[in-house]
Amino acid sequence: MTGSVRRVVTGAPWEEQFGYSRAVELPNGLVLVSGCTSIVDGQIAGGGPYEQAVNAFNVAIGALGQLGLGTGDVVRTRMYLTHARDVEEVGRAHKELFDAVRPAASMIIVQGFVDPSLVVEVEVEAYRAPAERGAQQS
Repeated sequence: MTGSVRRVVTGAPWEEQFGYSRAVELPNGLVLVSGCTSIVDGQIAGGGPYEQAVNAFNVAIGALGQLGLGTGDVVRTRMYLTHARDVEEVGRAHKELFDAVRPAASMIIVQGFVDPSLVVEVEVEAYRAPAERGAQQS
């Protein structure tokens, strides 16, 4: 199965350090995007929960873009927050990006992240329809 799995590596430092791909597309059309934060070019982009959520989702959407997919292909999102007080701000960012798509979504409060300055991490799952998979392989 390894040969038919497509992987996206963005060069983010933790990908190499911890040995993972930013995104993985399975032969069945499911695309899994690893946890994304608001770290852009080695720096935290945006201090507040709304800004961090938008930036983190844009990292995920960028990984989907490398596979020829976009927000319209997203079927599930997960939002991890360090504070319950940030639910409204992160939810607002999610709505702005995915309101037209309405993916299944979860919002989970966690104790913290690798970098304590981060307050949001997101995961995204997308789906490529069978007809699109055939066109992608041509």
